[in-house]
Amino acid sequence: MGEQTGIEWTDHTFNPWWGCVRVSPACQHCYAETFAKRTGNAVWGVDAPRRFFGDKHWQEPAKWNRAAAAASVRRKVFCASMADVFEDRDDLLDARGRLFGLIEATRSLDWLLLTKRPENIVRLLPSDWLAHGPRNLWLGTTVENQKYADLRLPHLLAAPAAIRFVSYEPALGPVDFHPWADGLDWIIAGGESGAGFRTPEPQWFRDVRDQCQRHGLGFFFKQWGGLRPKAGGAELDGQTWKQFPHSQAGER
Repeated sequence: MGEQTGIEWTDHTFNPWWGCVRVSPACQHCYAETFAKRTGNAVWGVDAPRRFFGDKHWQEPAKWNRAAAAASVRRKVFCASMADVFEDRDDLLDARGRLFGLIEATRSLDWLLLTKRPENIVRLLPSDWLAHGPRNLWLGTTVENQKYADLRLPHLLAAPAAIRFVSYEPALGPVDFHPWADGLDWIIAGGESGAGFRTPEPQWFRDVRDQCQRHGLGFFFKQWGGLRPKAGGAELDGQTWKQFPHSQAGER
């Protein structure tokens, strides 16, 4: 969790718990799993326990919300960098319910929930959100190649959200977003970083940029990747692309 974060497309990060299970090729070099192990937390895998937090941890977003409201601005909260909110386990029920209550209570914060399990979203959201979810709820899914675009995007588009976004990171193959573009608002794209990184083709990103421009989606090119996140820079054809959704929701 952080009031300050190095993730440039958000203002804050918040984790209702730590821990997850690998579900697709994008998970092969999971930074969160590596970080958890480095800090002595064995929380990855089906049989591993998840790491939960106390009240002090949960009170931080309320502080961010008060600061945003006082400044008459909106702040984005990425949730969760060390877990998947829509992992379906009985031991997550209480923490996920508490998270949904927190989202409703912090209306000056836009909550960005990114999942690799969009098939669980509708079933796990509060039932009273299904007709009209909170205006500060942004839902996204990771799409690393065409296979996972085809599998995940129909589920994302079936879920209620003020903003729907895609993390095309790590990019592991070309993706045609045209069939779903009308239901999307934003695509974050980037290459993989860290030991064993898989190198993307420049044309993949050019094609996604062009699709975003054609359909009026925000295009945020995060990085080329490499051994270190910033090793390859973040210019695409001599230009940086740091766009956000062109129509940003949330209660004004």
